[in-house]
Amino acid sequence: MDLSQETARKVAELQAKLDMRLGPEYISQRPGPGGGPKLTYAEGWKIINLANEVFGFNGWSSNVVSLSTDFIDFSEESRRYTVGVTAVVRVTLRDGVFHEDIGYGMLENSKSKGAALDKCKKEAVTDAIKRALRNFGNLLGNCLYDKAYAQEVVKIKVPPV
Repeated sequence: MDLSQETARKVAELQAKLDMRLGPEYISQRPGPGGGPKLTYAEGWKIINLANEVFGFNGWSSNVVSLSTDFIDFSEESRRYTVGVTAVVRVTLRDGVFHEDIGYGMLENSKSKGAALDKCKKEAVTDAIKRALRNFGNLLGNCLYDKAYAQEVVKIKVPPV
């Protein structure tokens, strides 16, 4: 088998993995904004672990392209901060293929400006990493954008670990 056939085999094997959908053990739900319908999502640490399994711990990397504080509001009345931060992150595979995406972090009613900024920056970067990774395929979260799939997969009971 020459190098090109071996490379093609590896790419096909990787693509087959990425085409699979997330199992129910990777999926969480939380109430929607303002008490709206539940939002279905995958936690950041689970998607990062999955990326490590799929690409190898040294087969991918991420870097923050930009991080900006959108607003810091201080309420004199409550003496608390509300903060919003946007991050753009690039996820690059070992072979140079990459995807970039945007993430957002927000915190309302924080006693501390520093703690609010810290939490928002981390949340924005994690959100951007998840969004960039989903561009590689269903297995890394893109399947959650299929509303029919998301509605069905959350009905599957996951046995406790």
